[in-house]
Amino acid sequence: MANSSALPELPQESIDEALQLNKDLEKVIKAVEDISLQLTWMGYDMVALRTSPELGTSMQKLEAAYYECRAIICGDRREPKSDSSI
Repeated sequence: MANSSALPELPQESIDEALQLNKDLEKVIKAVEDISLQLTWMGYDMVALRTSPELGTSMQKLEAAYYECRAIICGDRREPKSDSSI
């Protein structure tokens, strides 16, 4: 009697394609999560700025301080995204 528990072997191409598909799906999911996070913060910023306009100036200063600290701690040489007139 043949061993009924033995599964047929998949060709290596199918396994490689499945792994590549998983990697691609993970990249897409990460991109969608990043976009969702950005939209959430944009919505929060809109509500916060409409409620308290001076909060925008404070947030810009905080962002500038964050980029300065990050540059010092992490050695990040990128320019901050905020306005340099702060």
